[in-house]
Amino acid sequence: MTSPRNIPEQRKIGMVSLGCPKALVDSERILTKLRADGYAMSGDYAGADVVLVNTCGFLDSAKEESLDAIGEAMAENGRVIVTGCMGKEADVIRARFPGVLAVTGAHQYEDVVHAVHEAAPPTQGPFVDLVPQGDVKLTPRHYSYLKISEGCNHSCSFCIIPDLRGKLASRRVDAVLREAEKLVASGTRELLVISQDTSAYGVDIRHETRQWHGRDVRAHMTDLARELGQLASPDGARPWVRLHYVYPYPHVDAVIPLMAEGLLTPYLDIPFQHAAPSVLKAMKRPANEARVLERVAAWRAICPDIAIRSSFVVGFPGETEADFQYLLDWLDEAQLDRVGAFRFEPVAGAAANALPGAVAEEVKEERFQRIMAKCAAISAAKLSAKIGRSLPVIIDEVGEPDADGSIGATGRSEADAPEIDGHVYLRDVGKNVRVGDIIPVQIEDADEHDLFGVPAV
Repeated sequence: MTSPRNIPEQRKIGMVSLGCPKALVDSERILTKLRADGYAMSGDYAGADVVLVNTCGFLDSAKEESLDAIGEAMAENGRVIVTGCMGKEADVIRARFPGVLAVTGAHQYEDVVHAVHEAAPPTQGPFVDLVPQGDVKLTPRHYSYLKISEGCNHSCSFCIIPDLRGKLASRRVDAVLREAEKLVASGTRELLVISQDTSAYGVDIRHETRQWHGRDVRAHMTDLARELGQLASPDGARPWVRLHYVYPYPHVDAVIPLMAEGLLTPYLDIPFQHAAPSVLKAMKRPANEARVLERVAAWRAICPDIAIRSSFVVGFPGETEADFQYLLDWLDEAQLDRVGAFRFEPVAGAAANALPGAVAEEVKEERFQRIMAKCAAISAAKLSAKIGRSLPVIIDEVGEPDADGSIGATGRSEADAPEIDGHVYLRDVGKNVRVGDIIPVQIEDADEHDLFGVPAV
C-alpha cells in the first residue's frame, strides 16, 4: 500500500481569464474538471506546471489584450495553453507565439482538459483527498453566474459572437435548476443569470419540458425565472436572481410581475445598442424604439423599483448628428438607471466594417463624452431620489475598524450588478455584518453613480 509520504506532488494549473462573465463561467468549469482530475491551482506563474489563458475575441482591442496576456504568460512561465473566443484565430496566435502548447475554442472544455493532460499528466487521481471538494469559483462565495445557454441566433452587423460561440444551444432546464439549487445551498446569495440571449432560452430545443421536483417545467425564460425565484437556502433565505442580456421580446413582459412579487430582483439588463431607427436597421437590430418606451413605462407601472441597465454604441458607420441627438432625446424619455457606452470599433469578420459613412475618431470621442454626461446626470437624479429610503443591500466587502472602532463596508443595492454598476458605501456597520449578508440600509447621500448610507436600525 502506498504511504502518504510517497504520493507525488500535485500538478498545478495557473489561469488567466479575460472577457465577459460567460467566459468566467467557462474558466470555472475547466478548473473544476481539472481539480477533479487531481490538479491543484496555482496563484502565480512560477508555481504553475501549465498556464491556461482564456481569451476574448469580441473586439480588436480585446484581441490585443488577449495576445498581451498570452505573451506575459509565455514570458513568465513558457508552458501555455490558449482557449476561449480568440481560439478561432489559432493561426494568429501561433504566428505571434509559436511555442504555445495548444489552442482551443470557446467552451471546448474537454479539448482544454485533454491538452492539459497531454502537457502535464496528472500525478494524482480524484480520490487522493479524503474530503470531497466542490466546484471551483472565481467569484466571491456570495454571488455566482448561472449560464443557461451558449451561442446566439442573431446576425447583428457589428458582432461575431455566432462565429466564435456558435448558434444558440440551451441547457436542459432541470440541469440549470439543479446547478442553481446547489449554488444556493452552498452559500450563494445572488444568482446572475447570463447567456448571449437570455430571452431566447429554450427556442432551439422547442422549449422542451422536464421534470423538476415532481412538476413539469419548460425550458423557457419565464418558467425558469419563476422556478429560480422559489429557491431558498437551508435556512429559508431566498437569493437575489438577476437577469442579464435580456432582449426585449414580448414575453419579457411576463417576468415583471415576478419582480413585483419579490421572486426576482427588480433589474433588467437589456442591450438596446441604439435608438435611431436608421442606425438600428444598419446594426440589424429590432427598430421599434417607440414601442420599447411604452413597454418600459408599463414595466415601471407594475414594478416601480425596477432598474433598467443598457449599453449603447456611438459612432456606428452612418450615424449622423441627427441620429445621435435622437438617441440623447430617447434617453431623456427612457430615464434608464444604468448605462454603458462604447465607441464603435471594427472587429475582423463583422459585416459592419464594410458599411459606408465611417465616423471620425474625434467625432466618436465627442459623442461618447456627451452620452456619458447625459447618463451621469440621469443617474445622479435617480440616485438622489433614493436619499431617505431604506434599501436592501448585499455586502461585498467589510473593512477593518478605524481608530475609533468604526467599521465601514461596501455593498450593492438591487439596482447594482457586480463589476458593472454602482456601489453602496456604508458607515458604522457593526461587528456582526459579514460578506454576503443582505441588510436594510438607510440611504443618506448619493453622487452620480453610488449611494452612501448606514445600516437601518
